[in-house]
Amino acid sequence: MHSKYLRIVAKVSHSRFEPFRARYTQMLQRDFLVLRHFSILRRVDWPCKALILLLAVVPTTGCLFRTRPVEDQYSKAPLLESSQQGLIDSVNRQADILKTLKATVDIDSSVGGRKKGHYTDYTEIRGYVLARKPGELHMTGLMPFVRTTAFDMVSDGKAFKLWIPPKNKFVTGQDQVVSETSDQPIENIRPQDIYAALLIRHIAPDEEIAVLENGYETLHDVKGHRELQEDYELTVIQKEGNDWRLGRKIIFGRTDLKPHRQIIYSKGGKVATDAKYAEYKDYEGVSYPSRIEILRPQEEFDITLNMLKVEINTPLKDDQFVLEQPAGAVVVNLDQPQSSLALPPR
Repeated sequence: MHSKYLRIVAKVSHSRFEPFRARYTQMLQRDFLVLRHFSILRRVDWPCKALILLLAVVPTTGCLFRTRPVEDQYSKAPLLESSQQGLIDSVNRQADILKTLKATVDIDSSVGGRKKGHYTDYTEIRGYVLARKPGELHMTGLMPFVRTTAFDMVSDGKAFKLWIPPKNKFVTGQDQVVSETSDQPIENIRPQDIYAALLIRHIAPDEEIAVLENGYETLHDVKGHRELQEDYELTVIQKEGNDWRLGRKIIFGRTDLKPHRQIIYSKGGKVATDAKYAEYKDYEGVSYPSRIEILRPQEEFDITLNMLKVEINTPLKDDQFVLEQPAGAVVVNLDQPQSSLALPPR
């Protein structure tokens, strides 16, 4: 059979047909090999036939794979280097420096997500924040335009009080108590969540273990295109009794080596708070973010604090962290059973 094909090729001998002869020679040789494969296939089992056919087809068709361009773009910004201990030291230095915080802020808030099935954005309001270590916080929000009190909230680090004048409601309870019964983000706010985001606490060597990971954070360029930039991620394992659990993760930008994000986990390992830090500015010699977004995914609310004025380590008095129960307010004690939460006005 092979000689028959070669005789046919030999007839095309004229020089001007030389390119065509070479081309047809290759085609006939390929056809011969295919026929030879089929003659072999008659003598083998079906699994072997399938494998032989696959090996014969793949090199010529290329239909079993597809080449795609790289979609992720990577930042070309110059990056700074640090070590695990260097990042731990920077967190602890900042924690040592910040004793008190006094700020005038604009507060953006929204509520909603998968559980509620929708999102609700609230009008931006003016607010004031006082924070003093080891755990005190006083935060006030004003109604738009009229600037009357929308809410007033204080905490001593253990228990909190929340006064909501538009609802004539006064809420009290332990800092750790969680309420998901309201669609209003104000009623779901807990002072310790704000405090933990405002003042990143120490990484204590006796109670915590920090492990460094090299990762990426997603940024957007001036045209809004997504780009990836290397970051440092410090995962902090926290001691709890005789056990250890995931406590938090602090993510540092590689262009400034400052915290860009802090993820705080609940005892069950879920994300309790996701705080994002942006636009660091110098306030009286201390670098501090001018925008802090605090997301609480379990309660499905989001609060962003845009810093208008910041004072670092200004002396704060004890009476600045006091909130008295207004006469006639409806009292809601979250430490009591649900059936007895609301008390009638006095």
